[in-house]
Amino acid sequence: MKQLIKLQINGESYEAAVEPWRTLLEVIRDTIALTGTKRGCDEGDCGACTVLMNGRAVNACLILAVEAQDKEITTIEGLADGDKLHPIQAAFVAHGGLQCGFCTPGMILSAKAFLEKKSRPTEEEIKFAIAGNLCRCTGYVKIIESIQAAAKTLRAH
Repeated sequence: MKQLIKLQINGESYEAAVEPWRTLLEVIRDTIALTGTKRGCDEGDCGACTVLMNGRAVNACLILAVEAQDKEITTIEGLADGDKLHPIQAAFVAHGGLQCGFCTPGMILSAKAFLEKKSRPTEEEIKFAIAGNLCRCTGYVKIIESIQAAAKTLRAH
C-alpha cells in the first residue's frame, strides 16, 4: 500500500505516493526525476548515490524514502546557484577531478559535508572523508587536488 510522503529536496517541497520499501534514491531519480544522484551498487558500497540529509552525507540507496520526511535533502542539482557552479563543483572542473562523471555528484556532496566541518584538511583527512566514494577512472589524485583547491576557495569567501 502506498503512503503519501512530503520531501524537502534542494529547497523545494515534493509530495509522492510511495511504497514503504522504496528508497530515497528511487524516489529522487524515478519519481522526482532528479537524475544527478546516481544508482551504483544499491548496497551502500560505492557512494554514487550520496546526497546530503540535514547536511550529512548519506547513501540514498540505504535510506527509505519515508525516513527522509522532515529532513532537508540536497542533491547535486541543489548546489549550483543558477548557472554559477558551487566552488566545489568549479574546483572539480578546474582541477580535473572528474573523468566519466559517474561518481562525481556523490564525491562532490561528500566533499561538501566534509569541508563544512574541516576548512583546512590534510590530504589524509580528505582521503578518509571520501573513502565511501569509489571512482574507477581517476585514481583519486585529481579528486584530492580538487577538494584541496575547493577548501582554499571556500576559506577565501
